[in-house]
Amino acid sequence: MAPAEPPVNDSSQTPADHGEPTMVVGIGASAGGLEAFTRLLNNLPTDTGMAFVLVQHLDPNQPSLLTEIIARTTQMPVHEVEDGMAVAPNQVYVMPSNVVMTIAQGCLQLHPRQPSYPPSRVIDGFFQSLAEDQLDQAVGIVLSGADADGAVGLEAIKAAEGITFAQSEATAQVASMPHMAIATDQVDFIQTPEEIATTLASLSHHPYMTRTSPAAMVETVTSEAAAIEVILNLLRRHTQVNFSQYKPKMLKRRIFRRMALNHLESLDSYSQYLEENPAELQALYQEILINVTGFFRDPEVFNALTQEVFPMLLPRNLASSAPGLRSRELPIRIWVAGCSMGQEAYSVAICLLEYLAHQAINVPIQIFATDVSERAIEIARLGLYSPAQIADVSPERLQRFFVPVEGGYQINQMVRELCIFARQNLANDPPFSRLDLITCRNVLIYFGARLQRRVLPMFHYGLNPRGFLLLGSSETVGEFTDLFSLVNTKHKLYVKQAESLRFNFAFDHSDYAPVVTAPRPILPSESPGSFDPYGLADQIVLNRYGPVGVLVNAHLDILQFRGQTGAYLDPSPGRASLNLLTMAKEGLRLDLRTAIYQARQSHQTVGREPVFLRDGPQTRQIRIEVVPLNSIEADPNYYLVLFEDLPPGNAALPETTASLPATAPPDLEDSGNYPEIDQYRQEIQRLQQNLDTTRSHLQSIIQEQEATNQDLRAANEEILSSNEELQSTNEELQTAKEEIQATNEELSTINDELYHRNSETIRISNDFQNLLSSINIPILMVEGNMRIRQFTPTAAALFNLIPSDVGRPLSDINHRLTITDLEQRILTVIDTLNQSSQEVQDQEDTWYDLRIRPYRTLDDRIDGAVIVLVNIDRLKRNAAEIQLARDYADGIVQTVRESLVVLDANLRVITANQQFYETFQVPPADTEQQLIFDLGNGQWDLPQLRSLLYNLLPENLVVEDFEVSHNFENIGPKTMYLNARRMAQPHGKDLILLAIEAKA
Repeated sequence: MAPAEPPVNDSSQTPADHGEPTMVVGIGASAGGLEAFTRLLNNLPTDTGMAFVLVQHLDPNQPSLLTEIIARTTQMPVHEVEDGMAVAPNQVYVMPSNVVMTIAQGCLQLHPRQPSYPPSRVIDGFFQSLAEDQLDQAVGIVLSGADADGAVGLEAIKAAEGITFAQSEATAQVASMPHMAIATDQVDFIQTPEEIATTLASLSHHPYMTRTSPAAMVETVTSEAAAIEVILNLLRRHTQVNFSQYKPKMLKRRIFRRMALNHLESLDSYSQYLEENPAELQALYQEILINVTGFFRDPEVFNALTQEVFPMLLPRNLASSAPGLRSRELPIRIWVAGCSMGQEAYSVAICLLEYLAHQAINVPIQIFATDVSERAIEIARLGLYSPAQIADVSPERLQRFFVPVEGGYQINQMVRELCIFARQNLANDPPFSRLDLITCRNVLIYFGARLQRRVLPMFHYGLNPRGFLLLGSSETVGEFTDLFSLVNTKHKLYVKQAESLRFNFAFDHSDYAPVVTAPRPILPSESPGSFDPYGLADQIVLNRYGPVGVLVNAHLDILQFRGQTGAYLDPSPGRASLNLLTMAKEGLRLDLRTAIYQARQSHQTVGREPVFLRDGPQTRQIRIEVVPLNSIEADPNYYLVLFEDLPPGNAALPETTASLPATAPPDLEDSGNYPEIDQYRQEIQRLQQNLDTTRSHLQSIIQEQEATNQDLRAANEEILSSNEELQSTNEELQTAKEEIQATNEELSTINDELYHRNSETIRISNDFQNLLSSINIPILMVEGNMRIRQFTPTAAALFNLIPSDVGRPLSDINHRLTITDLEQRILTVIDTLNQSSQEVQDQEDTWYDLRIRPYRTLDDRIDGAVIVLVNIDRLKRNAAEIQLARDYADGIVQTVRESLVVLDANLRVITANQQFYETFQVPPADTEQQLIFDLGNGQWDLPQLRSLLYNLLPENLVVEDFEVSHNFENIGPKTMYLNARRMAQPHGKDLILLAIEAKA
């Protein structure tokens, strides 16, 4: 019965005839994929609105029948792809054989497959083009198949915000392709073909799938900004990463995609789902931080680094080749920001190592690789990658820089030690400094404008003068063209400009203010030196017959009361104070202030009298004297203030006559006749005294004000100068703080890396110690200077070693081997790199196979030797016993009077006894290793002998007295009795013993 005609594509049909598909689904499979195709399509509805493209590994030399087979399993139209065919919804497209297929602008493109194109990359190639063309409308499905094709393509689809599936390994006939796809950790659904069909049908009705464009979906939720903010806050609490400064449209697309995968259609329900499911929070976190990269991504970019950047770094790092300055003090420092799983950092390291190898220059290299994802950093540190992840690595680089391990390849230790990986958030953490190159590719495209304005100046700060910045193909420095100059437009390579820029770190400020405490006044007794104001005050008071007074300092704070001062001083209400002007009574304050000022200015004793002090209804006349306490050791900062009452009528009367009115009567001077005149005179005297005091006080105030103004002007100038100095100092401290912070971040990163390396070293050391302890073979390792490095427990007994012997010269050890030139042999192996092997005995006559090999480090450097002793004593003794047995058997054979011949399984003579050679007159040289039927010109080619050896002997282990008669050329006719015996051997190659007895 002829098969049904498959649907034929009508080339006149265009997407306009059928509409554009909501999504294009790429389905890849290999061995066992036909069954998975069938199960998937059998369960798919015919109205999903999606277009399905089947890609399978096909024999390029055989026409494909896949189209006819698939047409029988689905009611959707099935087409074998033709070049330029446009995809339409609810239709299936099958790739023909011997072509490479891609998609561009919704049309399938066919290209002849070149012999050099690996057949195991056709699925990856289509998936990658599908991601570039359809972006978030791409769906990738990997079904049963061998090898790792499709894994890299799924990563590309996931990076473009598409949806990825993989068949569960348990249901796949060949699980290699699904296994490698799942290992990338970029698969959204791991399901059976039937479950994949159900999920696709469910997704086809979700708003994420049915929207006309991603922008339309974003605009439908602009009013739900609050829900987005709730989701971002949940992420921030869970991951300590603030995504609010990332591009909003990108964030919304990632959120809507997770909503579609969880079959949720509102942001409120999704935010509630996140609160109830921490695992979904982690999934959304990884969704936003899609770690998609590859080795030598965009090879032309790495060619640009090799040709334009690396040649500029070497002269800079070797410029300090002054005498005594080591080149290792100027390493090449590179920062890979957003390193993902490490491929970018390792690619830069490999390119730099290759370049330096051609320059024959050994320059230290430091590569700092950071990412906000802790999981990505852990993967990067291990440096383990699947075969699919290293598909773009050339065989030469794979052999030189990678080590095969189970399940894939690992970066060799030399390259891994150049790269220091650490978690870092570009939005918050300080940068590295003194860098020659920063590569930050496809990271800024996810940042909002505000975050970009923070990160780019940070890069400028971290670079050395004329350092380089490498960005992704879709990224620029934006408004910071004054900081970076473009040197390669195509590959977005920039160089740092010498623009002065102050970069400020966002440090956390404390909420408390520093506490300012007033300085405690220093008492005179506490001041250094031998100056004693108390003693000096005592001496002055004694000389003045003990007047009442106080001792004050420069601030007029009372330090000592001398005598009863209550008549002159009175504590004022309010806060307690010992200030002289505060405690002085009202009538004394003005004169006190003036006298102290004059004493301070003149540095001499100042007295004022009379000073009128009202004491109730009476007025007292007082003398005030201010004495500066001068000293060689100290300034006149202390004053002795003395108070003394004047006796009534002792006051000097000023000349007041001139002040009397001109109309005064002539007899006014006669005070005896006019008592009122005395009262007037006293009043005039008091007023005149007050006027003089006021004038003096005003004059002192004016002088003090002028001096104060002068001091203030000088202080102001000093303050301005100090302010400028403080500003300069503050800028220097800010710069130093920034450098210290950057250095601290670098040290923290290095410490973190050293911690991981130390843990790995401890684990390796434990493994090594357990390995040495469990090996029952004497092994001794020595350094290049013949000092003991390590040994096994069995070697300890043979070389008379104890643990403390590690580090001692081998010549100090008396070993138990009967060999006198052991050290010379070891040195010869180290010098010539040729392995040595020799059989030796110990003092107990035990035999060992002594093997000496060079000790080779990971960087291919010889650093000593390894001595291994294999116990062959039993082999030697067994060999000796076997030789004795052979000699014994040979002696018996040679003494037997019958002719004996030993044949191998091919009937060739192995040996014969002397009786045989003498009886049949043939030499041993013409006998051994010859076919028995060829001996003596074919004399032994006897039918009876052939019958014996070919027929009888295989059926019987022993043949006795088999009679044979023959006329030999040299000895004439002979009648012989043949006895044959088959002798079994351990390896299955049996021997035949043939005894010939001549009849008398």
